[in-house]
Amino acid sequence: MKARVAIGFALICACVAEPIWAQMDRSPIPLPRPGTIRPLAPATPAMVEALPSYFASPVPKPRPKLRLPSGTAALVTYGKKGSVCGMSDIRGRTISAVRGKAAGCGISEPVEITEVAGVRLSTPAIVDCTTAKTLRTWIETGAKPTIGRLGGGLAELHIAASYVCRPRNNQSGAKISEHAKGHAIDISAFTLRNGKSLAVLTGWDQRIDGKLLRKLHSSACGPFSTVLGPESDRHHRDHFHFDTARYRGGSYCR
Repeated sequence: MKARVAIGFALICACVAEPIWAQMDRSPIPLPRPGTIRPLAPATPAMVEALPSYFASPVPKPRPKLRLPSGTAALVTYGKKGSVCGMSDIRGRTISAVRGKAAGCGISEPVEITEVAGVRLSTPAIVDCTTAKTLRTWIETGAKPTIGRLGGGLAELHIAASYVCRPRNNQSGAKISEHAKGHAIDISAFTLRNGKSLAVLTGWDQRIDGKLLRKLHSSACGPFSTVLGPESDRHHRDHFHFDTARYRGGSYCR
């Protein structure tokens, strides 16, 4: 009797246990409550076509080109060809010795320069290399910093005179001019990259242009031996005279 009861109990456990485990493995996911989820819209052809690009890795965009700040001039590099005085940024040509018609005139080793430190000369200037190099020093340390980014920077020097065989200020009986030795250069105006011109004659007494012109004038005192401007005498009211006179111990600036 006991054996029959045990067998019956085992059969009952076997019948009950299998459906319970099966139900645990096949537990249904509970359905969302009505009204809590919106039905999905059917996929459109455009959505299907967009799938490859959606899963694809994005193509990196090219970096924008580096732009210099507004008013900044681009850097200029030069080769040796077309340069003089051993300086790559003094552009021009070596010319034959200049023989003056009067005593004291002439240049033994002249150069004809057209551009210095990236700044054009309105007309070629005939000077010696000492004067050309001094002009370069002043442009780099005086003229360019003074002009700065104004009008895009300094573009051109308007040359009023360089070599010419004559006495000082064209005055008969005066000593020989430094121009007659290739030691001097006269500048009457400064042209900016935007086309604006700072003229010595018309700008010296103006409030804004005059301030710049005075700074340009004073910045040349040191590199050059002699610096003359509108307030020196009537002969220089319309230009700056810069020279590298070799007889001075220091600079003479007026």
